Amino acid sequence: MSDFVKQLSDGLADAVAKAGESVVRVDGRRRLSASGIVWSADGVIVTANHVVRRDENLAVGLPNGERADAELVGRDPSTDLAVLRTTADLTPAVWAEPDSLRVGQLVLAVGRPDLGLQSTLGVVSASGGAWQTGGGGKIDSYLQTDVVMYPGFSGGALVTVAGEVAGLNSSALARGVSLTLPAPTLRRVVASLLEHGHVRRGYLGVGVQSARLPANLAEQLGQKTGVLVTSVEPDGPAESAGLVLGDTLINLDGQALRHVDDLQAALSGEHVGVPVPLRIVRGGQVQELSVTIAERA
Repeated sequence: MSDFVKQLSDGLADAVAKAGESVVRVDGRRRLSASGIVWSADGVIVTANHVVRRDENLAVGLPNGERADAELVGRDPSTDLAVLRTTADLTPAVWAEPDSLRVGQLVLAVGRPDLGLQSTLGVVSASGGAWQTGGGGKIDSYLQTDVVMYPGFSGGALVTVAGEVAGLNSSALARGVSLTLPAPTLRRVVASLLEHGHVRRGYLGVGVQSARLPANLAEQLGQKTGVLVTSVEPDGPAESAGLVLGDTLINLDGQALRHVDDLQAALSGEHVGVPVPLRIVRGGQVQELSVTIAERA
C-alpha cells in the first residue's frame, strides 16, 4: 500500500509540474496577484476577467521566475474571461478533451499567485452542459469541483492526473461556487477577443417577455411558450424585418424561442450581419420573416 501511495503522490506532483510550465502569475490588480494559462507560444495568455482590474500597466510572472510586461487584448465580463499578450516565449498548455473527465475523478487546481506554483487536490463533483451566465455569456459546458480555490487561483488551471489542462478556474461565475470552463468555450471566446477585442453579440432591437401560445399552436409547434414583442425600436433590425408590436417569436435560425433567455442565447456573434430566418406568430398564424442581426454596441 505504501508503494501505491508514493506512486500516486509522485504522479500528482509530476502532473502539477507539467501543467505548471503553462501557468503564469497575472499582476492586474492593486493587491493580490492571480493566475493565467498560456494559450499559445507567441505570448497569448487567458485568465479570469475579474482579476484584471486595470487596462494598462499589466505584467505576468513567468515559470522561470522572470517578470514580463503584458497588454490587454480584450475582455468578456459575461464569461469572466480576459486575454493578455506578452513578448516572452512561453509553453502553451496541453488541453484535455472536455468529455475526458467524469464525476468522481481526481483533479488538481494549479495556480501561480506568487513566485512559485500552488496546488490543491479534489474531485469533479458535477458537470453541466450549455449554460447562460447572469451576464448573458454563453458557456458550452462546465465542471464543478470540490478543490479549494485559494486566493489568487482564479484564472489558473484545472489539471488532470496526466498533467493536461481541463479548463480555466473562475470564482466569479456563480455565487459561492468555483466553476471550470473547458477548452471549447475558451477557444470561442479567445478567438473573438484576438480578432475583435471583444465578444460579438447580436442585437435585434425589441423589448420582449415570455408568453403562452394558444393550445392549438402549442400542439402544432411542440412548444407551449414563445417570446412576445412588447416594443420595437425605430430603425432597428426588428423594424427593418417587419416585426411589429404583438408578434410572438418562436424560432430563430432553427433555435426554438420559448423564453427570453432563449432569444438572448440565439443572438450570438456568428449571426451578426447575416440574414437569418425568424418564425413568428401573428394574428394566430405562423409566418416566417428574414432578419439581419446587428452587433450590440
